[in-house]
Amino acid sequence: MYKAVFIDWDNTIGDWTSSEIAAQKELYAKYNLQEFFPSFAEWYTTYDVHNTELWERYGRSEITKDFLQLDRFLFPLVQSLGGEERWMHSPRLIGLAKSMGEDFLALTNRYFSLLPDVKQQVEILGRHFPLTIVSNGFGSVQYYKIRRSGLENCFRHVVLSEEVGVQKPDPAIFHYALQVNNENRLRRGMEPLTKADILMVGDSYTSDIQGAINAGIDQAWIAPQFDDRPATYKIQSLKEIFPILGI
Repeated sequence: MYKAVFIDWDNTIGDWTSSEIAAQKELYAKYNLQEFFPSFAEWYTTYDVHNTELWERYGRSEITKDFLQLDRFLFPLVQSLGGEERWMHSPRLIGLAKSMGEDFLALTNRYFSLLPDVKQQVEILGRHFPLTIVSNGFGSVQYYKIRRSGLENCFRHVVLSEEVGVQKPDPAIFHYALQVNNENRLRRGMEPLTKADILMVGDSYTSDIQGAINAGIDQAWIAPQFDDRPATYKIQSLKEIFPILGI
């Protein structure tokens, strides 16, 4: 039924959650964040809620990459001091947030790992279908992780929002990924793909699944249990798409 697979990276192939928490624990110790938050759990919860909101806004093109990278650290620090607007302009807090942001990206690369068993699963997929990564992640980080994963040769194309200029769930990034695939196919004398030929696989409903729905592309959602939001297919792990794809 399908002739190509689009696939998300973070928490679909790469274990973003584990690397993020490990990086945040190191930041908490290095920057003496107990001055602002008495426990790591309190820091991380405050950070995580705000960071999730920022990524949703980034996906809607409401904020820039630079704003996201600074504000996800600056805002929690300001909130710990009572949330007064004057703290948003504090040179000390701005400097601290910038340093934390720079270290954070380096640390998530250092702690990078793949999800369990996913390497073999992607290799199998890559032998049967042209795979295209479609990710909202930043280019410098994503390309590093792809190279380090040992899976680089499994992917026919890598489509990143930072390079395309739009983020999931905007359908334009999916249309671009389809265009890139078809340019390659036409050079090889192959029939172009249509939207009906594509399956998008990802863990994020708001970006991966809603984005594919917006683009008219079928979706396989690696979904939390008991979440009743609609998707073409709901799966619990990447290997569950094998029977869907006839592998």
